[in-house]
Amino acid sequence: MKILTVLTYYRPHTSGLTIYAERLARTFAKRGHQVTVMTTQYDPSLPNEEMMDGVRVIRVPVMARVSKGVLAPTFGLVATKLVWEHDVVQLHLPQFDAPGVALRARLFGKPAVLTYHCDVQLPKTFFNRIVNQVVDFQNNMAGKLANHIVTYTQDYADHSPYLSRFASKLTPILPPVELPFATPEAVSAFAETHLTKQRHPVIGMAARFASEKGVEVLLDAMPAILAKYPKAQVLFAGTYQNVMGEQAYSDRLMPRIHEHEVNGNWKFLGNLDPVQMAAYYPNLDVLTVPSLNSTEAFGLVQIEAMMNGVPSVPSALPGVRRPVQMHGMGVVSEIGNAESLANAILEVLGNKEKYRGDIPSLKTAYDPDSVAQEYENLFERLGAKK
Repeated sequence: MKILTVLTYYRPHTSGLTIYAERLARTFAKRGHQVTVMTTQYDPSLPNEEMMDGVRVIRVPVMARVSKGVLAPTFGLVATKLVWEHDVVQLHLPQFDAPGVALRARLFGKPAVLTYHCDVQLPKTFFNRIVNQVVDFQNNMAGKLANHIVTYTQDYADHSPYLSRFASKLTPILPPVELPFATPEAVSAFAETHLTKQRHPVIGMAARFASEKGVEVLLDAMPAILAKYPKAQVLFAGTYQNVMGEQAYSDRLMPRIHEHEVNGNWKFLGNLDPVQMAAYYPNLDVLTVPSLNSTEAFGLVQIEAMMNGVPSVPSALPGVRRPVQMHGMGVVSEIGNAESLANAILEVLGNKEKYRGDIPSLKTAYDPDSVAQEYENLFERLGAKK
């Protein structure tokens, strides 16, 4: 099968969406499919075309940036050629160009499947309100033109204004999650480098430093945590400098974070590759995902942590709360409530055995090969209808 995957950002850009797309594309290729990823050349230093893990990646040049999106004038021209050449089109939303690609798939008689990752909620400015309206319109048109829509969980779908419009052509499929094996030596080396054995407990947060991630909620929870565990340390994995559209947010929080850094209670690790992430999780006592709005739909890092026996404390956002609810490895906290977050973290830290979970069955549920098989079954059903 020739599968065309279309999304705005792809590797080396790092987000939950790009990680999902990469894992799925790579697994399709391993399963014998011819896979092409069409994306944008958001960084001019990236090649226009390359092979990555058996996947052909085509990047369309970018003329300008608009908020967190890009303008690529030749995107439609490239899409016309690629849609015609492939058997099925998979689009990752949110994506400005999705309606045009979905329309081409419809005109050429190719099944189009949307994977909807999250709602878009940009910081509240006059310009961003216009951007939100445009993105909502584009996503709605893509939903109408597509043959089917995939989402992570029914919980998120039930609470998403967008997905609720398309309930008749919606299928929940759990996301693909995998990590390289971390040797005991790698885990120990990570601990030695970051002094995790001298700090206790270690609280992980793995995300971009962005306003929707709720970094300030964890900051506000720190006094209560430090009152019980003065040597507690937050290890923040992810991009935290020069994050697109987040400079004002960073400027507001960094002075407070610096105070914790000086005392050894907070450490930024930067962007970690998969091998480094595999060594990161075993050094945690708990992971937290204190996200604030529906731009977070699941939190893949929760499953990665759980696969390493690390419980999670997410906010009660639809979808984000589901990993803990399904697997029993953690406690859900109230959205935006620092006291609730602190209490949940302290509860988990004080009762680790209670939140162990069934790790083998969890790994099976999120195995990329199983997820790819579910997509293949969906593609075949849609192809048969065509």
